[in-house]
Amino acid sequence: MIAVEIISIGDELLIGQTINSNAAWMGERLLEIGIHLNWVTTVGDDRDRILQALRIAESRADVILVTGGLGPTHDDITKHVLCEHYGAKLVFNQQIYDQVFERFQKRGITMAKVNADQAMVPDIAHIMPNKLGTAPGMMFRKGPKCCYVMPGVPFEMKAMMIDQVLPELKSASGSSTILVHHFMTTGVAESTLFEMLDNLPAIQQSVDVAFLPSLFGVKLRLMAKAESPAAAEKRLAEGVTRVREKVGKFIYADEDRSLEAIVAELLTHRQETVAVAESCTGGMVANMLTNIPGSSHFFNRGIVCYSNQSKIELLNVPESMILQHGAVSSAVALAMAKGMRQMAQTDYGLALTGIAGPDGGTAEKPVGLVFIACADHQGAVYERHQFANDRLGNKQRAAQAALNLLRKKILEIDHE
Repeated sequence: MIAVEIISIGDELLIGQTINSNAAWMGERLLEIGIHLNWVTTVGDDRDRILQALRIAESRADVILVTGGLGPTHDDITKHVLCEHYGAKLVFNQQIYDQVFERFQKRGITMAKVNADQAMVPDIAHIMPNKLGTAPGMMFRKGPKCCYVMPGVPFEMKAMMIDQVLPELKSASGSSTILVHHFMTTGVAESTLFEMLDNLPAIQQSVDVAFLPSLFGVKLRLMAKAESPAAAEKRLAEGVTRVREKVGKFIYADEDRSLEAIVAELLTHRQETVAVAESCTGGMVANMLTNIPGSSHFFNRGIVCYSNQSKIELLNVPESMILQHGAVSSAVALAMAKGMRQMAQTDYGLALTGIAGPDGGTAEKPVGLVFIACADHQGAVYERHQFANDRLGNKQRAAQAALNLLRKKILEIDHE
């Protein structure tokens, strides 16, 4: 199996000015061709540290993928450091110069003198053309090991990877097949999913299972590897069946899709509509639903009923109910959902009321407490949630939970 390391070069990556999205994208693409990424090293624009990173990578990896530092400015030192590491020298390449000059000419821009330096390339490197930019890629060989060097500009790097690097690595890695299936879950903790998959050892005879938690839920990644596509498909199908049997009620999608997209699809397919009354989330649920193209077919309206008076005036929540139970209560959430549905004359009324924080909580009703209710022609149901994030996190998780309750109501899944 090929061992691969990425070296991402750039001070901007270390100080948080730029997120290293390149490494994530490269890791995904490598996995698609059956290669596991082993290491990612991020290093600044510093000669000694880049040299150290190259030496370490060379000691443990068969393939090194370097990105960044190929530009024409003074802080772009990658080429010079690579020459030092591989014992090369920079030479002028007329073909690259002509390509760079032509690129500027087509744009009607005079080429700066510093851009001519991009035609200076290591004499022992195989040059990889850059169809989308001015900095060429390079490939060095040292015994059985190789090092691919690409620009840090994402779209330039991606084109170079797709057109040149990945085909070569696929050819070198053999004929094994890797297939991946994602389950999107929500409303359940990672630890609970793990316990529910009590047959995990048996499942992992077919597939590798990874738990990928986020604020909105847990993505389950099932990965099957075999010597042939047919064998990989068989293993993946076995794993998918076993996982679905155990945690199926928490799965809302079999691919990497948002919950709001799934809810929109369900409502559109059934030609049903929803209206939303929000307190603590301040319109977040309505925003998520209306971000979906075609939302006018299923989304009727949304109201932010933040004050008690607005709940009373707009949704006919009895004032006595608020005085007795408080605005943050199951009774008020249910009344809001019913009132919203009656006002809008929709198939579903969805409502949320809670305490987003950081203030406003009590011992009886702490910060993060949210009641969510959903009403339809059969009646109304509610859920009580206790979140433990900051204000924005509590609002986001509450909105996700509301969409999930709506999904379960549509599909008549037990909301408990």
